[in-house]
Amino acid sequence: MKATERQIRQELAWFRYSLRRFLRFSEKASRACGVTPQQHQLMLGIAGFTDNGRATISDLAEFLQERNNSVVGLVERAAESGLVRRRAGKTDRRQVIVTLTARGEEILSTLTQLHRDEVARVKAGFLTRPSFESRPAGGGGKSSGARKGAQ
Repeated sequence: MKATERQIRQELAWFRYSLRRFLRFSEKASRACGVTPQQHQLMLGIAGFTDNGRATISDLAEFLQERNNSVVGLVERAAESGLVRRRAGKTDRRQVIVTLTARGEEILSTLTQLHRDEVARVKAGFLTRPSFESRPAGGGGKSSGARKGAQ
């Protein structure tokens, strides 16, 4: 049976809803660990986007879907916070190689543990439409009480 446009829209809506809930969880977890969500994503890109635990500014720009100059600023602020270290490339001194510090590794490890359970929860309920019977008419918003099973 071919999906109707309405069914496709509903699946897309629930897909986007699930993504947004996961991102909200991730943002809160990052802040609770003392880093910004952008710093968390930067550290994740350094540790996991390439196979060697280090990344160039170009690698990170691709991972973060940002411009190189924006990533340079993010890396500078993360280095000032003691999360990452920068060094020039061995063969091309113009290239900047970014690695995690011990502090960055520790924070990323904590965030990884926190995200493991959330990823499992999201996978289990992906595209599953939750009950909204308890939601007040006309509202929802950010209230955790607006959705059953929101937290």
